[in-house]
Parts: sequence; C-alpha cells; structure tokens
Amino acid sequence: MSDSFERLLKITDTLRGGGGCPWDRRQTPESMRRYIIEEACEVVQAINDGDKTELCEELGDLLFQVVFQARMAKEAGDFDIDDVINGISGKMVSRHPHIFGGEGADDFKQDGAFNGETFLGKWEDRKKAEKGYSTQTEVLRAIPKTLPALMRAEKVLFKAENAGMDMAKEDAAYEDAEALAEEIKALPGAPAEELEEKFGEVMLKMVNISRKMQLNAEFSLTKATEQFINRFEYIESSAEE
Repeated sequence: MSDSFERLLKITDTLRGGGGCPWDRRQTPESMRRYIIEEACEVVQAINDGDKTELCEELGDLLFQVVFQARMAKEAGDFDIDDVINGISGKMVSRHPHIFGGEGADDFKQDGAFNGETFLGKWEDRKKAEKGYSTQTEVLRAIPKTLPALMRAEKVLFKAENAGMDMAKEDAAYEDAEALAEEIKALPGAPAEELEEKFGEVMLKMVNISRKMQLNAEFSLTKATEQFINRFEYIESSAEE
C-alpha cells in the first residue's frame, strides 16, 4: 500500500477516533449518502469541463468518501478498506478472463478476435451469477432507484435487451421516432388520470431511441438545459439593454 494512501487512512482514523473531529465522529453511513452523490457529480462535471486540476481534486474528495465509509464499517465490525480493495480486485480479474486467463478466457473472442458485444453479454452473465440472481427480473429490480431517472431507464433497457427482449417488436415507438411522434401528439388528449403514466412511457421510449443512437439521454438533457439557460441569459440581457 502506498505511503500516500496509508496517510489518508491514518487521517481518517484520527478524525473518527477519540479526540477527533466532533462532526466527523457523529456521522453515519446514512448521513454521508448525500456527499457520495455530490462528490460523484462533481467528478463528472470536472470531466465535462476538461479541467484536469479540478478532476484530480474531485477524485480525491470521492476517494475520501470511500475511505470514510469503510472506516465506519470497520467500527461496526462489518468490513474494512482491505475488504473493499480485495473485493473489487477479485471482481475485475474474474470478469476479465481474456486478460488474466482462467476459465472462459476464449469466451469474448469471435474468429480469434475480441468481440465487444460478446464481452458485454458475458460481463452481465458473470455479474448475474456473482449476485445469485435466478431471473433477469431480479437483475432489473437491482438497478438502484436512487439513480437519476434517465440513467436508470437506460440501464434497465440495456439489460432487458441483453436478456433477449427486443422492445421494438412489442411497440414500434421504442425504436421508431415517427411512431413515437404520434404518441407525443396524442398526449394532450389523454385522460388526466392517465397522463402522467403515458408521459412516462413516452420518456422511456425516447431514452431507448437515444440509446439506439448511442447517445446518453442524461447528458443530452443536461446539455440542452445549459443551452436553454444561455438563450435565456441572452434574451434577458437584450431586454435590459
């Protein structure tokens, strides 16, 4: 273990130990949940901004959240940071047999070459086996509800397709923009008690179309929102002038 990481562990131990910081000592895994989300979002923002200095700092903040959670778990006798590190190391090795060897080393090859689609499929199969899921429905329900709605929808649709369910065969609007446009036009005429559900269905289909186009719905909406703010700023400043 590197000296710098050991130093971070000792700092965290001091903060949580007797005579440490009163605020840090009274925190719980539940109270720290919001900070994990906030730090992860700030990492993404630094990546989007292309700010390497900021990215370095934000990755440190996110790393501290991992170390802090592990320290609290150690106090409770659940696990420690070594268990966290060993767990992810073992997982990465077992899910990459084409790199580290072992059983299934040739599973990701097609005509002797690496196949990305096969890799993703096998990755999901191995993950399903590791978790002990017996059905694909269990896999879908395990996707955290705390994820942003668009991101969660994208993961659910991807995993459903990986299981062999082609939603476009059930409903053309899952893949055909023109069919979806007809559903959007019909929204104003929907009964009030059904409007929220139908609007949600339209959004789910829009996410699937963006996925088929290899776009990220969450990032696309964020970009569009920023563009709207920029246009609003221009209109507001023009009105003031």
